[in-house]
This record gives sequence, C-alpha cells and structure tokens, in this order.
Amino acid sequence: MLLNLTWAQENIDQTIRTIIKIALLSSATLYATTTLAQSISYAQAEQSILKDSYSTQANLALQQASQLEAEAVKGLGLPRVDLNVRAYAFHNEVDIPLDSFKNNLEQTLSQGINDRVNQQNLPSIIADPLKEGLNQTIHSGIGLFPDSANVILEDQVIRPTVSVLMPLYTGGLTSSAKEVASIKAQRSQLNTQQQQDLQRFELIQAYFNAQLQKQLLDSSRSNFNAMQAHYNNALELERQGFISKGQRMQFEVAKNNAQRIYQNAEANLRSSLFQLNNLLQSSQITELSTPLFVNSTQSQSLNSLLKTYQDQSSLIRKMQMDTQLANANVKAQSAAKKPNLFAFGEYSLDEKQNWIVGVVARYNLFSGVDKNKNIQAAELQRYASELMTERSKQEIENIIYKSYSEVTTAQQSHQLLQQNMKAAQENLRIQTLSFKEDMGTATQVVDAQNALTGLKSEMALNAYKYVMSLAALLQSHGSINQFQSYVNQAQTNYIR
Repeated sequence: MLLNLTWAQENIDQTIRTIIKIALLSSATLYATTTLAQSISYAQAEQSILKDSYSTQANLALQQASQLEAEAVKGLGLPRVDLNVRAYAFHNEVDIPLDSFKNNLEQTLSQGINDRVNQQNLPSIIADPLKEGLNQTIHSGIGLFPDSANVILEDQVIRPTVSVLMPLYTGGLTSSAKEVASIKAQRSQLNTQQQQDLQRFELIQAYFNAQLQKQLLDSSRSNFNAMQAHYNNALELERQGFISKGQRMQFEVAKNNAQRIYQNAEANLRSSLFQLNNLLQSSQITELSTPLFVNSTQSQSLNSLLKTYQDQSSLIRKMQMDTQLANANVKAQSAAKKPNLFAFGEYSLDEKQNWIVGVVARYNLFSGVDKNKNIQAAELQRYASELMTERSKQEIENIIYKSYSEVTTAQQSHQLLQQNMKAAQENLRIQTLSFKEDMGTATQVVDAQNALTGLKSEMALNAYKYVMSLAALLQSHGSINQFQSYVNQAQTNYIR
C-alpha cells in the first residue's frame, strides 16, 4: 500500500494507456462533438469525487456498518431475558414392585385390628382366636393384590416461561468484545479518510495529466504553426531563387514531423479527458480551469514533515489501531482460560407458576484446544503488528524525503527553464533573421524552433512532475487534503 504513493507506481501502466488510446481513437471525435462543453476547476472536481464516487459511497456504508456493530454490543453484560414456549408430549411405561407395599399394608391392618381387640378387654380364650382369624383374613385379602403393577403415564403440555441469564464474571471477555467493536468503528473512520486521500491522489494525477496533455498539445500546435509558416516562407524564397530545393525540403520534413507530433498530442489529450470524465462519472468535461503550477517556496520544512507525519498519516494511525486490536485479542484469549459465573432464573407463566433461580459457575477443564498456545499466538500477532508499523514508518520517511527532494528540484528546474525560455526565443528570432539574410541555414532555424518548443514542453512536464511530487509528499505525510491551498499559494507560477 505504501508503494502506491511513489511516483512510478502511481502512474497509469503504459500498456493499459496504449490499449485505451487505441480503443478511443475511433470514437473520440464523435465524443467531443456530441457532448456539451463543461469547464471544471480542481476544487470542484475534488468535491465531486469525494461526494459521488463509488468508492466514497462504499466506504461510508462500511463505516456506518462498523459504527452500528459497535453500538450493537454496548449492552453486553446486561441480563438476557427470553420468552420461552415449550410444547411437548410424553409417554412413559414403568413396572412398579408391590411387595413392600403389601407387607406394609398387611402389618398396618393387622396392628390396627389387634389394637382394637385389645381395647375390648376380652378374655384371652376369646381374643386370641379372634385376632388369629382376622389376621388370616387380612393376609388372604392382601394376597389378592399382584406383586407388581404396570403404570403408563401420558400427557401433552404447552408451558410458557420467562428466563433471565446474567453474566456476573466472564474473565474480561465481555469488555474485550466491546473494546474490539469500538476500535473497529474508529478504524473504519480512518479507512474512509485513507480512501478519500487515495481518491484525491488519483484525481490529481488524472486532472493535471489532462492539463499536461493540453499544454503539450498547445506546444505542438504552436510548433506546427511555426513550421508551417517557415515552410510557406521557404516556398516563397525558393520561387524567388534565394534558397535551393533541398533547403526548402528541410522545412517540409520539419513541418511534417511537427504535424505528426501535433496529431499524437490531440489523441493523448482526448484520452486523458476521457479518463478524467470517467473518474468523475461525467461525459461533458472538456475544459480545466486550474492550470499546472509550481510554487516558488516550500511552506513546510523537511524536518517538520518528518516529525509530524505520524499524527497526520491515516495509514500509520490505522496500523496502530491494528496493534490495539491485536492487544484486545490477547485479552480475549486470556479470558478464555478463566472461569465464568452466571446468575439465572426462570418463571412459568402457566397456572402452576413454577419458578427457579440460581447461580452457575463454569470452568473448562478440557476442550481439545490449547489455550496457552492461543495466547502465545495472539502475543506474536501483536508483536508482528508493532514491527510492521515501524517498518511502514521507515518506508513513509523514505517517500517523504524523496518527494521533498523532487519538489525542490522541480522548483529549481522551473527557474532555469524560465531563463532558458527567454534565451530560446531570442535565438529563434536571430536565426530567422539570419536565414532571411542568407547568413544562416534552414537547419539552424528548425533547430531553434524545436528548441523553443521543447522548452515549452519541458516546462509543462517539469510542472507536472512538481505537482505529482507534491501530491506524493502530502499523501505520505497524511495532509493531501491541503493540496488545494498549494494551488492558491502566493508566489506561484502557473503554466497556461
């Protein structure tokens, strides 16, 4: 991800650009003539892409999802209340032994008869036979009962209940789950910010590449017109006998080369405008009102950028949150080793109104999972996250240093190119006069014209390099949202 910030990898692949160019050549003319012209500034383009692009909408949806997930787990640790309805039917058949029952019944009845007879105070000669007869009758009657009974129970029940389950102690698992959800919600905000920064960088590349192609087209058009004028003058001089046919043909070759370059520049501009329109989900943008630019001075020092990027970079902040997530995972794995304590209760809503309350303590003795190794793995993941964050800081610092150097070099080059431009204009004027006075050659005029055109193109290319180096610098620092302030900065040279 970090390498996407570099100059080389942020440029569109040349092969893909060639394929797009070939596909567009046949339709670009129709595209340009059937749509309504529209001018757009960089600020308007940035506002549009940050509001309406598919990536923006997708990241906002993901951010809202993470926030909702964080809000959803805020109630963890509160009692869980459930409404339960049990509907069941049962059939139970069992054999019940009756021996003990019969013996107890016989003894009870016999004891009762004996006590009643003794209360009558009858003579023994009468009482004893009476007791024996009655006991024999009881024994015979009890013997009519079977030694066992087969009992069948059947019923159909619908039983509504309300149950309550409340965690009293989870070893820190509840707090870890809340912490993870909260960190993920914050991380999603940084992810949205990072995506917006990437979109800004992509827009800067597309917008100012179109401006570059426009400058190259203007330069090649100016060169072609100049070569056409030189060629027309050469034709006239040839007719008057001042120059030879070979000299005139040198201008003709130069004119044809200028025309070929001009036609290629037109195709490149159409391709770059199509890419910009496609990025902005439009089809009518043909004019860009924000020109290429080069700031004369740097608003921040290199040391300042290197000291402040950690607080600005959404990438570094997001990686630091990854370390926090890894640390929360360590806590969660540690909590899995600790016992859990729950309070529970259930109340029946039927006419019986049965209820039950209690406390459950649970401690896992064996589950087949080595919890100590899970803790060690989580700690290693946290350690790896810390190391990757430090490595990312090194890469960002390298990009900041390189981009800052490229920005400074482009500023210095612009000053030299301005001086060379004045010299090239004066040289072309001198060579043109010398040729007319037969003191110079056609080659000298063509070379002077090409040198002037080349300087114009090089000035535009240098400005584009400055813009992209500045964008890479701000992107790696985490402040690419301030790019617009550089466009409007005082002491800025614009390439129009």
